[in-house]
Amino acid sequence: MRELLEYLAQSLVDDPDAVSVEEFDEGDGTVVLELSVGEGDYGKVIGRGGRTAKALRTVVKAAAVHEDRRVVVDIVD
Repeated sequence: MRELLEYLAQSLVDDPDAVSVEEFDEGDGTVVLELSVGEGDYGKVIGRGGRTAKALRTVVKAAAVHEDRRVVVDIVD
């Protein structure tokens, strides 16, 4: 799931080297993925009205369901 989110984000931004994803495991089995991108690329990852961010979350959650996991995707500064 981490690799999937990283791949998708790198495909969207101008500076793919600035993309990083940190993974944290919560106590209840939830995985939190924190996505950070370069300074000028946040708009591309979030999209108009948050549509791109919602699509990223949907794809990653679908992959998580396939692995019987629960995932939360956060976009951080």
